[in-house]
Amino acid sequence: MSKQHYEFKPYNIARAMIWTAFALVLAVAPMIFTSGLSITILSQIGIAMVACLSYNMLLGQGGMLSFGHAVYTGLGTYFAIHALNMATKGVLPVPVSTLPLLGGLGGMFFAVLFGYVSTKKSGTTFAMITLGVGELIFAMSLMFAEFFGGEAGISANRVTGKPFMGITFGPPIQVYYLIAIYTFVCVAAMYAFTRTPLGRMLNAVRDNPERVEFVGYDTQRIRYLVFIIAGFFAGVSGGLGALNFEIATAEVVGPARSGGYLLFTFLGGATFFFGPIIGAILMVLAFVLFSEFTKAWLLYLGLIFMFMVMYAPGGIASLLMMNLRVAAFGRLRELWVSYLALFVTGLLVLVGAAAMIEMVYHLQLNVALGNELHFMGATLDAKGIDSWFGAAFVMLTGIGLFEVTRRHFKRQWGEIQEFIEKEVKRREAMQ
Repeated sequence: MSKQHYEFKPYNIARAMIWTAFALVLAVAPMIFTSGLSITILSQIGIAMVACLSYNMLLGQGGMLSFGHAVYTGLGTYFAIHALNMATKGVLPVPVSTLPLLGGLGGMFFAVLFGYVSTKKSGTTFAMITLGVGELIFAMSLMFAEFFGGEAGISANRVTGKPFMGITFGPPIQVYYLIAIYTFVCVAAMYAFTRTPLGRMLNAVRDNPERVEFVGYDTQRIRYLVFIIAGFFAGVSGGLGALNFEIATAEVVGPARSGGYLLFTFLGGATFFFGPIIGAILMVLAFVLFSEFTKAWLLYLGLIFMFMVMYAPGGIASLLMMNLRVAAFGRLRELWVSYLALFVTGLLVLVGAAAMIEMVYHLQLNVALGNELHFMGATLDAKGIDSWFGAAFVMLTGIGLFEVTRRHFKRQWGEIQEFIEKEVKRREAMQ
C-alpha cells in the first residue's frame, strides 16, 4: 500500500486581511458617521448588500437573468413582519433577532415553489417566466389584503419581549449592528458557496451547459438548487428590511425593486463577487441621497447605465481589476493624465446635459415658480436662448473633447495591454 500524505496549505493572509477589514468597516462605520440619517443609510446598505449578492448568485454566477427577484426579498419581508406581530402578541415565542431567518425561510419556501417552474427553462424564457411571476405577486399584493395589507401595507413594532443585556432594538444603532452581523455572515456564506462544488458547477452551467449535461449533471437541478439558496438569502435581506423599517408595503415586491437589483448589480460588476457590494452602496446612495437633489435622478441613472453598457460592460469592479492588473506590471502611472482628461471632458458633457435636463424639468414641473432656476451656483433662464445655447455649447464641446481623449486613451491602453501580454509570455518561458 502506498503511503498517504497530508498537506496543510499556508493561510491566505491577504484574504484574512480583507475579511478582517470588512468586519472592521461594519463595526466602525457608525462611529464615524454618527447622525441619524447616516445610521439609516448604513443599515440600508447592509440590507442591499445581501439582496444584491443573492441576486448575483443567479445573474453573475449562474447566468440566470431574473426580472422578479423582489418577489423573494419582499415575501421575506412580509413573513418577518407577520412573525414580528405574532411575537408581539405572544403567539410566536421567538427572539426579534431571529426574525430575519424566518424571512429567509419564507423566501426559500417561495423559491422552492416558483423556482421549480422558472428553472425548467433557461435564457430568455427563464427571464420572461420570472417577469411573469413578479407581476403576478405584485398584482396579488393589492388584491389579498389579509396577507399583504392592501395599499397601506402592514406595520409592526420591533420593540417587543424582554430586553437582552439592555438590547431592545429600539435605537437605530442597535438595529444597525444586528444588520451588520447578518450582513457579514451572509456575505461570508455566499462567498463560501462560490468555492463549493455546487458553486463551481453553477459557473460551468453558465459557461457551457451542453458540456455539463454531457458529463452527466442535470443542469435544471443545479439551477433549481441555486435558485432556492438565493431565495433564502433574499428572504434574509427582506427580514432585515422588516426590522429596519417596521412596515411592509406592496412596493417591496414591485417590479421597480426587481429592476433596481438588476441595474445596480450590473453597474457594480456581476462577474466579480465584490461587484454587487459596490452596486448595493450605489443603489442606496441613489435612492436615498441622489433623489433628494433632483427630480430627474431616474433619467440620470438611465444615462449612467447606458454609458456603462457602452464603455464598461463589466461594471465598476471590472474597471478596478483591469487597472490593478496594469498596476501590477508598473504601467498605471502612465495613464493618470489620460484619466484626468477623461474625467474633465466627461464632466463637461455631464454639466451641459444636466443643465438642459434641469431646465426641461423646471418648465414641466416648476413653471409656477418662474423661469429662473439655480444650477451648480449659476442662475439659468429656462426660457432664455442664452441659457440653452450655453448648455448645448458646453455639452457638445465636452462630447468632442471626450471623443478625442477616448481615442488617445484607447491607443495607449492597447499598447499597455500588448506589453503585458508579451511580459506574461516572457515570464512563462523563463519558468
